[in-house]
Amino acid sequence: MYLQSLTERLADGLARLPEDACEPHVRFLQQCQNADGGFSGREGDSDLYYTAFGLRSLSVLGVLTPEIAARAVPFLRRSLTQQASVVDFFSLLYACLLVQASGGPDVLADSAADWPDRVAAALESLRTSDGGYAKSAGSASGSTYHTFLVGLCYQMLGRPLPDPENVTRFILSRRREDGGFVEIAPMRRSGTNPTAAAVGVLQLLDSTGTEAARLTSAIITGVTDLIAGMPSDEGGLRANGRAPLADLLSTFTGLWTLDQLGARQRINTRAVLEYARALALPTGGFRGGLWDDRTDVEYTFYGLGVLGILS
Repeated sequence: MYLQSLTERLADGLARLPEDACEPHVRFLQQCQNADGGFSGREGDSDLYYTAFGLRSLSVLGVLTPEIAARAVPFLRRSLTQQASVVDFFSLLYACLLVQASGGPDVLADSAADWPDRVAAALESLRTSDGGYAKSAGSASGSTYHTFLVGLCYQMLGRPLPDPENVTRFILSRRREDGGFVEIAPMRRSGTNPTAAAVGVLQLLDSTGTEAARLTSAIITGVTDLIAGMPSDEGGLRANGRAPLADLLSTFTGLWTLDQLGARQRINTRAVLEYARALALPTGGFRGGLWDDRTDVEYTFYGLGVLGILS
């Protein structure tokens, strides 16, 4: 599985670091778990999106114990009855898998036997006429990012992505002359994050044997050229060519994409590593960029991801 490969790669890298390098982040994440078992963003109540990132971060650090996983179960079970977006479906499914893989209970054990069919039907309601998937039902066109999330959801369900040829055509229609990919059709300049998502979709489809989904040499060259032009003077990667400053999300997704394509040497990885380290607080957690003054569990995952890849 794509997510399993990612988690194992980051966990292996982080395990090579000195224990005192990770200990502040372990404490930070443990303190971020709320009384109901979920995790919040920078404010507000527990949220599925941030709960998944909290559990993912603890997992790659190798400290998602059965006790911590079990504490998340009540919040996840309450979330089963709520309205969900693609992001929520992805976050819930992945959180449930992490809990069970870490020795916690099966969150979905008491769900109706046909729950995978219901989830698949909900995902298909987001299918758009251009072959992609959108954030919400009734949208006129698909989203590169949400198509990637739907692909991951199907893989977690143990099912192939329906109509892979049309999904492939949709993703390739988002490719631009600069070599990268865009999030929505009207955009003309590619971005780091939609490019990473597009490559992820093609990898998912390629693993199913979809012939048209091959990452050709032309696509690989275009993607690596685009991302190689994204580093800023700070050392990290920018979201797009017009962004003045780097951010940790783009740094992680761009680095992971280059790593997957065997092209890490196209950027100064030492500068990237120093950029990520500069965003870590001594008390634990990572900020979103040098412009940011707060930490959260999402950016902490991205920071740990950079350290894991480059350790």
